[in-house]
Amino acid sequence: MPGLTLDRPAVMGIVNVTPDSFSDGGLYLDTDRAVAHGLDLAAGGADVLDVGGESTRPGAAPVEAAEEIRRVVPVIRHLATEGDVPVSVDTTKAEVAAAALEAGARVVNDVSAGRADPAMLALVARRGAGYVTMHMLGTPATMQDDPTYGDVVAEVGDFLEERLEAAAGAGIPVGSLMADPGIGFGKTTAHNLELLRRLPELVARLAPVPVLVGTSRK
Repeated sequence: MPGLTLDRPAVMGIVNVTPDSFSDGGLYLDTDRAVAHGLDLAAGGADVLDVGGESTRPGAAPVEAAEEIRRVVPVIRHLATEGDVPVSVDTTKAEVAAAALEAGARVVNDVSAGRADPAMLALVARRGAGYVTMHMLGTPATMQDDPTYGDVVAEVGDFLEERLEAAAGAGIPVGSLMADPGIGFGKTTAHNLELLRRLPELVARLAPVPVLVGTSRK
């Protein structure tokens, strides 16, 4: 993963530049406050900073690309130049990812796994960026509408394998990929706990691609 050494577990610090994040919505809408928060996270031990301008909480409404760019690009530019850890952008839109990478981001964290924007995977490959592909049922607006699985770990693993193959097929090197089982994204509490209980099984299945676990305050 570009800029990130994974010889030990790494910690991702979250910088939500949104008014409606479930955990800290509105606290860091101001660029200066968001940058200060990101730098504090890095000083506290975060190995990578993830900047997002569109909430992915259950029921969240989509944000236009121009607004998302307006929110995240100034923050990413400052963190990339003033911080000493790599920056990722949390977006499903290739247009936003391109602007973020131009501003200094090195990783694209895509909760749609490349399904929301058909231009995303090719963009990431062309720019030589890292890419996180995540499992989610439906969209943030619909993902908690009665999520059902036969075997959540097997089905999430099937999905992630398929999307990792799509990313590699688009030209993203395996060493630039990461997989996220999507805790809380189209899962019940029981599903989330089963994914965590059997996490070693999922890690082994997806190796050598590392696994990102975003438990946050869920």
